[in-house]
Amino acid sequence: MPLDRARPRPVRPAATARSAVFLAAGVLALPALTGCGSGEESSAPTAGQDIAPAARDRIADGGSLKWAVDALPETFNSFQSDADEATTRVAGAVLPSMFRLDSRGRPQVDADFLESAKVVEREPQQVVLYKLNQQAVWSDGREIGADDFAAQWRALSGKDSAYWTARNAGYDRIGKIERGANNLEVRVTFAKPYADWRSLFSPLYPKDVMGTPDSFNDGARTKLKVTAGPFTLKGVDRADGELTLRRSARWWGSPAKLDKLVLREVPRGKRAAALAAGKVDLAEVDADEAGRIALAARDKGARGPLAHGPGAALTPAAALRSWARAHGSDEEAADIEQRAREKNRKAVERYAEEQSGLRGYEVRKSLEPAYTQLALNGSEGPLADDRVRRAVARALNRDELAKTVLKPLGLPAEPVGSHLALAGQDAYADNSGALGDQDTAEASALLADAGWTPGGPLKEKGKETGEKGDKGDKEEGESKKKGGDGGDAGSEASESDSASGSNADSGSDRGSGSDSDSDDGTYIVGEDDQKPGDPRTAALLGPARAAAYQQSVLMRQADALTARREADKEQKKDPGGHAKQQAKKQAQGGAPGAYAPKGTAAPKAAKGAAAGPLAKDGKALTLRFVLPSGPGSESLRGVAERISRMLQRVGVRTEIAKVADDSYFKDHIASGQYDLALYSWPASAFPATDARPIFAKPVPAADGSLNVEQNYTRVGTDHIDQLFDQAVSELDESENRSLVKKVDARIWAAAGSVPLYQRPQLVAARTDLANAGAFGFETPVYQDMGFLKPGAKAGARPKQD
Repeated sequence: MPLDRARPRPVRPAATARSAVFLAAGVLALPALTGCGSGEESSAPTAGQDIAPAARDRIADGGSLKWAVDALPETFNSFQSDADEATTRVAGAVLPSMFRLDSRGRPQVDADFLESAKVVEREPQQVVLYKLNQQAVWSDGREIGADDFAAQWRALSGKDSAYWTARNAGYDRIGKIERGANNLEVRVTFAKPYADWRSLFSPLYPKDVMGTPDSFNDGARTKLKVTAGPFTLKGVDRADGELTLRRSARWWGSPAKLDKLVLREVPRGKRAAALAAGKVDLAEVDADEAGRIALAARDKGARGPLAHGPGAALTPAAALRSWARAHGSDEEAADIEQRAREKNRKAVERYAEEQSGLRGYEVRKSLEPAYTQLALNGSEGPLADDRVRRAVARALNRDELAKTVLKPLGLPAEPVGSHLALAGQDAYADNSGALGDQDTAEASALLADAGWTPGGPLKEKGKETGEKGDKGDKEEGESKKKGGDGGDAGSEASESDSASGSNADSGSDRGSGSDSDSDDGTYIVGEDDQKPGDPRTAALLGPARAAAYQQSVLMRQADALTARREADKEQKKDPGGHAKQQAKKQAQGGAPGAYAPKGTAAPKAAKGAAAGPLAKDGKALTLRFVLPSGPGSESLRGVAERISRMLQRVGVRTEIAKVADDSYFKDHIASGQYDLALYSWPASAFPATDARPIFAKPVPAADGSLNVEQNYTRVGTDHIDQLFDQAVSELDESENRSLVKKVDARIWAAAGSVPLYQRPQLVAARTDLANAGAFGFETPVYQDMGFLKPGAKAGARPKQD
């Protein structure tokens, strides 16, 4: 899986003994506010879902939908640690859920299972009464009832260590479960108030699974004998990488339109080929694959060779040289060239065949209910100082970063303003004001206050760089000599392979030097950088490196010009508007503690930028930026390069280290071996519960180690924990949302992580497939998925900004 897709899987936390004492010392003196940004009212989602909606009477009965997954599930038990997205997909189709999420990420009663659920008592204890659908039965004919609720509570309460559970939050707050007037009424009494009670019993497993530790730990890993949903589990063929669900004969709701729903294991890098071959009907794809599908639709009916793909960038001159070499007198060179031309010809044919197969698909796009963040490891080094963390955060142009990723895809490019909710959810408010807007001068002032000043003594690296340059020139020369004139056609084909389809991510790594400076993937942004025309540049850089350096300079100049043009456009649209807005913000006052102490002077430099690399006690301010190296993470690395350039403007250098995908989280993020990193977190309808382990203050464990739960930035405060505790116990929904916004403001001010943008969701789907695609927040309705009848049309697609 590409690492810009992968993310740590948040788990509902186990019950932990945590002090709720509020320590005033060290807590930022923020204003008492429910949200620091744009208002209290919940907004609409930034992008609507795109699923080709159609009424059931327009959908044909029968058929099989083949849906691509990264891997088949290791377990069907959603409450085990190795449960994944495929586990969730299966559970959603075959098991009961008391609540489902709507298009705005709000929990709604699932009428197929539940007639009603509400808090009927608050004092002396919270009591929730569930009234189940009278038709709801398990596939073995038994009623779904209080016994199933009680069995799941006992398994997940955390009181019996024989159950190997990954999470028990919420269930550990239940005091007892009992029948109401009959077995279809379930009374749940809480020992401690629980605001997120709607998160419980979704999914609900039968007591056959939850009744004993053995059945819980092992029984539901490979099979589900008893189910209750529109589909039932037919079987798993791991050799062929297929899991088959079939229409359930016991389902009492609207019958599934499809006969079968097949989950097929298809690696991300092979999705386009699988789609073209008709092996899957529905698959999440990356930007390049989405671009290929768009090109296939555009080329439908066109004649002649394709203007994209392998060999498309081959110029007439290069083609002539290739032909001359292939038919020249040098037999060895001719043989090499002929083989390259044959390889290119096959690649062109294969690409053209795949493009023909992709014409039956379209890309449905929305924003995924997840956001990408910049994580700042506050456990040690320069980022242990909160002033440095805030300086890094305030150096970032989050609008620019969001546009970099989302604008080329035709999606709304709005930076995320909350760690705990996304636009459209009730708990969402833009609380980034608790930290402050981008301000290069203020970032420099914060760094100065922390003792980092320009012009300090640094380790001399010129000699070392020169040696690297000589070695690089020598290796480059040997490479050219060895490759000889190995064929323009072959080399052009390999270049155009990566350029085919969508070019949304092209050039994201340009100018970084991270691929050419060393074999270990390390590059220090800002180190030994010199002004164009500096005579030392030619001495340090060979021809290839000089060209790369000039290209990086031009790219930076282009970025500056683009930014200037955009600013001019905005000024024409709203003369003086932005200045008035900023003046208003300054008049209102910012959050104390999110800025440098009053009177701290920023280092003197043009427009507040640092005069050069910063140092303290003879050591340069260099941050290790860890990134995945896999082929699916180009967009993520492009964002990192832009962040590095933004930090360089305030004198902060970044050492980019590209690591293997399979070790990225385990060996670097989770273990704290990084300064800066990019990864994503999914949004939750229940942030008071689900976000707590992500932002809770790390505490010492019994063995002396630090228990960070899922707070991989190691940044937290007692006040943040206290606010989470208050929110999870607050039953008044308005006050609960207010507390969630307060805790988010504190998380912003602590500057352990900076939300950047909501992740794009790109799904390739057959053009006649309805009620499936980019779901956004909403829980899929599996029984309504299917293929349109001949002549039927789906509803209009959402308009994207």
